[in-house]
Amino acid sequence: MAQVTLSVLEGLERGRVYTGLDTPVTIGREDDNTVQLNDERISRVHAKIQEDRGQVILTDLNSTNGSRVNGHPVQLRVLQPGDHLQIGRCILLYGSDEQILEHARRLGVEVSALAPLTYSTESASGRDSDSGYSVVPQRPVDGIELPLFPGGAPDLPLDLSPGDRARLCDVLAFIHERLRDICFESAETQNPTARSFVDVPWNRWQNMMQLEKDIAAYLRQIADTD
Repeated sequence: MAQVTLSVLEGLERGRVYTGLDTPVTIGREDDNTVQLNDERISRVHAKIQEDRGQVILTDLNSTNGSRVNGHPVQLRVLQPGDHLQIGRCILLYGSDEQILEHARRLGVEVSALAPLTYSTESASGRDSDSGYSVVPQRPVDGIELPLFPGGAPDLPLDLSPGDRARLCDVLAFIHERLRDICFESAETQNPTARSFVDVPWNRWQNMMQLEKDIAAYLRQIADTD
């Protein structure tokens, strides 16, 4: 059973740290939740954090206003230390100082690259912190947006059945084919610069818009399976 640490960075409970929470963890407005947050934008039982085969997963429980990770709307998300969970007006930091430091080392980046927080030698309480990590947001709640995958492409799922592997290959091949067609038929301007544009045939642009719609439908279907 995984244990998780959540630090409240914004909201009425700001400054509160939940350590050693056994999964599953529920987050919401009702008293019965593991983490109760007082915000009218938050549903009674808004989201759940659970473990599956060594991975910690956030699931939005069909909440009214949705959940965001690093500023991106999500329904289902494998959490990484340093991720920001936006639930209503509240922001929660996932992971302990040690977990965030270790994750940053694995990525080969500074801790400050994982979140829009001040990076200093003092903690939010004014005491020295070995992690150099301060839970003081630099931007308003609604302005936070970080890379959804700061470590690059996520790993493929393991332990798939032959049928699951075949279906996953079909989905990725479909996406690859659409993107390949766009790349092959696009044309850049002569002597391109950082401000130059690339011309894409209209029919390929429409295919890309349809691809985005298809991927959004895939994400919804996968998240709603349970």
